[in-house]
Order: sequence, then C-alpha cells, then structure tokens
Amino acid sequence: MAELHRAVAALRIVGDELLPQDVTAALGCEPSKKFARGEVLDHPTRPSRTARFGLWSLEAVETEPADLDAQIMELLGRVTADPGVWADLGQTFAVSLFCGWFMESWNEGVFVSPVTLAALGARGIALDIDLLSWVKPFSALGPGS
Repeated sequence: MAELHRAVAALRIVGDELLPQDVTAALGCEPSKKFARGEVLDHPTRPSRTARFGLWSLEAVETEPADLDAQIMELLGRVTADPGVWADLGQTFAVSLFCGWFMESWNEGVFVSPVTLAALGARGIALDIDLLSWVKPFSALGPGS
C-alpha cells in the first residue's frame, strides 16, 4: 500500500449553544477558527451568512505525505489533557477530529498508531474522515483497463 499523499486535520467542537470564548478558556488554547450561533460570517468570494451553530476549530499543520499521528499529537499537545474538561465538552457538544485525506494514486493508505487512537478515545474525540481522490474511478477508465 502506498503512503497517503496529503492530510489536513482539525480538532472541531460544535454546538448550538457553543460560545467560543468558553471553549478557549476550558482547553487553554486559541482556536484557528471560531464563531457563535447567530454571528454574521463574511467570506471573500461568497455572500455573508449567519452561523446556524457555534464552532471552535483548531487546525494542525498540513502534512505531505500524510502523517496523522503527528497531526493528532500536535493538536492534543496544544490543549488540556484534563479528562474532566473533555467529559464536560463531550456531554454538551459534538467533539471530533476532522481529517481530509487526499489521494493521488490507487490504493494509498494511512497508518494510525494505537497510542494515537487511545489518546483520542480517552478524550471522547470521534474520528471524522473525508477521503478525496484525484484518480479517475474504475468505471471511467473504459473496457480493458
């Protein structure tokens, strides 16, 4: 199996009643992106919109080739490890590690260590994977491919 070409990762906490400043105080880290429900969100190329939920998101450094273990440890190293804080956040909000995985060829893959999986599990963080491929699907290759 070939190495996964590229990966992005972000720790995301989402909820209707989420106030970003409260999550920042609880985790001890400023987010990469944040907004509260009802906040007007401006975008340089799209019309403004009103946030339907609150978001606190911390982005890891992009890796190429993919190194999810390093990205997760980077993120977890920037926030508290206090299990009580994570339990409180998990009871109130949706907590996940978003991963965008980009493939350039067939059969690319990624390895995630048991230590990394245990660190996510201990904090109640769900793994949310979005697979993106720049390779044509088999059906587009035609007969005899």
